[in-house]
Amino acid sequence: MVYIVYVKRLSTCGKIVSAAQRLLDRQGAEAVTMRRVAAAVGVTPMALYRHFEDRDALLNTLADAGFEELARRVGALDLPEDPEKQLRRILDVFLDFALEQPHLFELMFLHKRAGARQFPGDFRTGKSPTAKFAAAALEAGMKRGIFQRDDVWEITFEVGALLQGLVMLYQGGRVGVSEAEFRALCHGAFGRYLNGIRR
Repeated sequence: MVYIVYVKRLSTCGKIVSAAQRLLDRQGAEAVTMRRVAAAVGVTPMALYRHFEDRDALLNTLADAGFEELARRVGALDLPEDPEKQLRRILDVFLDFALEQPHLFELMFLHKRAGARQFPGDFRTGKSPTAKFAAAALEAGMKRGIFQRDDVWEITFEVGALLQGLVMLYQGGRVGVSEAEFRALCHGAFGRYLNGIRR
């Protein structure tokens, strides 16, 4: 789980974020309303607006913390030399995260919210904290002649969309397999995509 604040006496802002995170983890983004968060913290709904401009700002705080945690996990990997193996290790971290924290993953990647990063501009300007890892592996693979020369950011976006789509269908109950089988399905789909860009 992503824990936002680790202090004995949480600030009011910290309590708000922690309460919102608990609601998100249990019931999804729809459950994170200013009224429900205020009730969980023990303050009036208007008190929340001293710390967050609106509900979108609160949801963006949760999503940003999720992106920081996911980027930290990928950044901590001891990646192999082979670019394809790097991409598969990154895929596994994304799958771990998505399956451990499905509501947070949905908020980060699939929930429409003001301020969410967009393709292509935010990717090409380095504003995506997680996309850069796959882009670097793909770029290395292109330089080494493993993958065809193409637009690295478009391919990064496409493989991300492939994973996010599969996760969405799995979490929506549209994929009737075990978690282990789902992981294998994702790796198979990922491998077929990589075969399509291989030189």
